[in-house]
Amino acid sequence: MKLFILLLLGVSALYSNVYYSKVEPYEVRKVSSNVVGVVVFANENMIGEKLTNNPYIKIDSILDVDDLKFTNEKLKYSKNMIVMNEKMLKNLEKSLEKKRENYKKVQALKIKSSVEKDREFYDLVASENSFLATQKEINSLKTQIADLEHRKAQLQRSIDDKSLMAQGYILYELNVKVGEVVNKGTPLATILDTRKAILTIYLNESDVLNAKNSLIYLDGVKTSYKISRLLNIADSKNISKYMAQIVIKSPKVFSKLVKIELK
Repeated sequence: MKLFILLLLGVSALYSNVYYSKVEPYEVRKVSSNVVGVVVFANENMIGEKLTNNPYIKIDSILDVDDLKFTNEKLKYSKNMIVMNEKMLKNLEKSLEKKRENYKKVQALKIKSSVEKDREFYDLVASENSFLATQKEINSLKTQIADLEHRKAQLQRSIDDKSLMAQGYILYELNVKVGEVVNKGTPLATILDTRKAILTIYLNESDVLNAKNSLIYLDGVKTSYKISRLLNIADSKNISKYMAQIVIKSPKVFSKLVKIELK
């Protein structure tokens, strides 16, 4: 009986494929600056800690905040001007309709001199020009408002980008200190998503086809995990190997080596 079990284990071993992988965070994110400015806050005490909804890096945004306030005021005034001009336009339109009717009547009267008729005509043209000028001003204000709204969005984005938050992530590394000037693309920090973990292995060509249906054992223990990601294109560095990844629960300790068997 013991001999049978040993033989069975030996046969099973022949059909199981063994790999090793380090337990890595589900995501490693390199954070770079989207803005230009001076670092006014960099919380080194949070390195290795889980981040909250408070900023861990702040870049000076005083000018942006002032500019945003001024832009909002200009938007308010421009919108009020449109409201007033639209009221004027309605009044001008009513007046213009009356003057057109009067001009038609005057034109038909033989008792009116050509000078009087011309006077009515010039008055009508002046009213039409006033109507068109007001309409033009409204269109100009609408264009101005669109530009201001775009400027507002840019400023708000700049302000947001100068206050970095990543709730739930672990702060792994800070690349800047208070007082440093950063430009667009300057590395700021590295943050990790450790709410899940990932194992990366490089399969032999013969293992690829059945990989997603294989049972996965970690350190000899059968699990319910499955291959989460599988590339059927050979890896550029590990020639003739195919990358596969297994997403697992977050362990207490990362970076330890795990034995992975596919059966």
